[in-house]
Amino acid sequence: MEYRQFGNTGYKISEVSLGTWQLGGKWGAPFSEKDALDTLAEAYDHGVNFFDTADGYQGGLSERAVGQFIKTHPDVHFTTKLGRKEEPLSLAHFDPQHVDRYIDESLANMGVDSLDMVLLHCPPTDIYYTPETFFELDKLKQAGKIQHYGVSVEKVEQAIKALDYDISAVEIIFNMFRLRPAKLFFDLAKKRNVGILARVPLASGLLTGKFTADTTFAPDDHRNNNRDGQLFDKGETFSGVDYLTGVKAAAELKDRLGTDNLAATALRYILMYDAVSAVIPGASNPTQIERNTSAADVASLTADQMAIVQDVYDQYLKNPVDYLW
Repeated sequence: MEYRQFGNTGYKISEVSLGTWQLGGKWGAPFSEKDALDTLAEAYDHGVNFFDTADGYQGGLSERAVGQFIKTHPDVHFTTKLGRKEEPLSLAHFDPQHVDRYIDESLANMGVDSLDMVLLHCPPTDIYYTPETFFELDKLKQAGKIQHYGVSVEKVEQAIKALDYDISAVEIIFNMFRLRPAKLFFDLAKKRNVGILARVPLASGLLTGKFTADTTFAPDDHRNNNRDGQLFDKGETFSGVDYLTGVKAAAELKDRLGTDNLAATALRYILMYDAVSAVIPGASNPTQIERNTSAADVASLTADQMAIVQDVYDQYLKNPVDYLW
């Protein structure tokens, strides 16, 4: 495992880290504390020293598991996100009063005195034009309740606008099916010494190369019921790519790149960009950790392989993905 500087935080974090959206159980499945803690331990044993969670994941149980784990592993850093645990989502959930309450609740949930990093959790675009929210985060940082803050975004333009504030990190969807951030945002973030966490790195599993036209998902799995944005931004599901188009594109990538392990190659592709601090694939149980962390051992992609990814993107995905996010 290699480690990278995480923006201006002073932290060095594993280039393959862990997202905990599915920690302790797949989407919609009951939470298993044992699976959660075993997954965190397995990740740590593979060199992972950074976990990304949120106050709304598994009704707060993900935060609790991460908080429990870091008590005995003080070298682990973490991010938690706030603003999306109460429905229906509104601008009010990101106002200073809500931010204060959510941070106090996350501190209690995780059992810590200060949060390493807090990200606003995909707030509506208007929040980026509401400086009071970011000024409140500045106050909380000065008070020691949080060490650093940033944003998790849906769109590149939101990431760029967030640079107006004293942020330390941006979490953004970036993968072989979502290339626009590298073109428009990465250089800006590097100039500001802002860390980048690449989320949804496997496009909800499409970039494992294992899905087919006949693959089915559970009724309450977002991959089944959010393909058109019925629950939240459709870009969260398969990176916004039409499912059958994604299956076809993934098969072509697997063939042209000459790999039987497209998932690890897809993660290594993201790490080819030095602006990226870490990629944060998810895992619902310990057996998936090896799949993720094996990306650290994959050879760097050649210039020809990088061009293949761009070609497949241009052929199958650029329209409409490039214009929407």
